Amino acid sequence: MTPVLFDLLLRSIWETLLMTGASGLISLIAGLPLGLALVATDRGGIAENLWISRLLGAIVNGFRSVPFIILLVALIPVTRLIVGTALGTWAAIVPLAIAATPYYARIAEVSLREVDRGLIEAVRAMGGNRWTIIREVLVPEALPGIVAGFTVTLVTLIGASAMAGAIGAGGLGDLAIRYGYQRFETGVMIAVVIVLIVIVCGIQWLGDRLVARIDHRA
Repeated sequence: MTPVLFDLLLRSIWETLLMTGASGLISLIAGLPLGLALVATDRGGIAENLWISRLLGAIVNGFRSVPFIILLVALIPVTRLIVGTALGTWAAIVPLAIAATPYYARIAEVSLREVDRGLIEAVRAMGGNRWTIIREVLVPEALPGIVAGFTVTLVTLIGASAMAGAIGAGGLGDLAIRYGYQRFETGVMIAVVIVLIVIVCGIQWLGDRLVARIDHRA
């Protein structure tokens, strides 16, 4: 691999990490409250409201049912409105975050539903309000699953960011397509695959370590 291609590889790694980190953070900030809302407003929840629950569920399912590559193209007007362009790393963060938020919300919802209802009823019996239940019971008890789900979301975003490279988003996917595929640079393709494997394994290892530490403290 030439020095020029090596520099492109390093830049592509940074772009991929930027896309994954930024969109992952947005999905965490938006997805966790959405998951809490899905659980709280469902039948028997701490803020039961079936109309809101069904509406939120329909929105989440609607976004999750659209393949990412189609969503990527469909959101071009929204992306252009937010960041001023539909190309580049920052532009890719918009569809990545929008796709990852409902995905992570469902994962968080599963973890939150596994919390022992006896603990929730005990806090209610002691006069705890909804926010107390969320802060003292739901989130702490579901935290290992929430962290594990976020790890899975980040790994999924790595693959999605590579897919976004197909339409000029930058990152490792773009490098693999432009040089590894279109210019038949086999060394570039191999390097991209190896780097992606290392990044995914690193994220999964860190996530597993954090979950183990949280479980140990619990």
